[in-house]
Formats: sequence, structure tokens, C-alpha cells
Amino acid sequence: MSEFPRLKTGAVAQYPIAREVRYLTQVFDFVDGGEQRFRDYSEPLRTWVVQLTALDEEELDAIERFFLAEQGGYGTFTFSDPWDATDYDGCSIENPEVFFEFDGFHNGRTRLVVRQNR
Repeated sequence: MSEFPRLKTGAVAQYPIAREVRYLTQVFDFVDGGEQRFRDYSEPLRTWVVQLTALDEEELDAIERFFLAEQGGYGTFTFSDPWDATDYDGCSIENPEVFFEFDGFHNGRTRLVVRQNR
């Protein structure tokens, strides 16, 4: 399984970065007004919004090649959480509006949404 590319600094993201932790609970409502709840999966799912700016041409090219190798959101890879360095397997890129812009020396940017899958 491939790994999300790191910047030259060794980081996978820059500030600001957003992280979301989601839990999924199923709720069944009964005719008598009662309900039953249960978890759909045992652990939470995580999502990270990775906004990268001030990238040089080599860093931006590495991320773009990774995106193409993973076939956009169809591939899966390992992502290292920037907060606690925990590696999460089975992640994919969620946003279809991925862009890669390079406007000159150390002026590349992109925005990726990484989703943990079950």
C-alpha cells in the first residue's frame, strides 16, 4: 500500500489543517414511540483537510503524481495523522475538485481532503 507523500520538511500537512472525527449511529424508530440505537462501526472515522501552499515545483509534482497513481479517489493509501503521527491504512482522497497550481518559484498550492475508509 502506498503512503501519502511528505514535504521536504518531513511533514504531511501545513497549518491550518482541519481534522474531523465522525461516529455513525443507526436509529430505528418503533410504532410505539420507542427507538433502538446501535453503532454502525466500532471506531470513529477521520477526515483531514490538507491545504498546502508555498510548495516548490518538486513537492507539487510529487503530490500530483501520487494523486494520478491513486487514480484520484479510487485508490487507497496510508496517511499519517499530523497531530499524533498515527498511521491510518485504507485512506482515500475524497474531494473531486482537486487542483494543482504552480505560479512560480515556491508558489505551488493544492487542497486535498483525505478520508479514512472502513
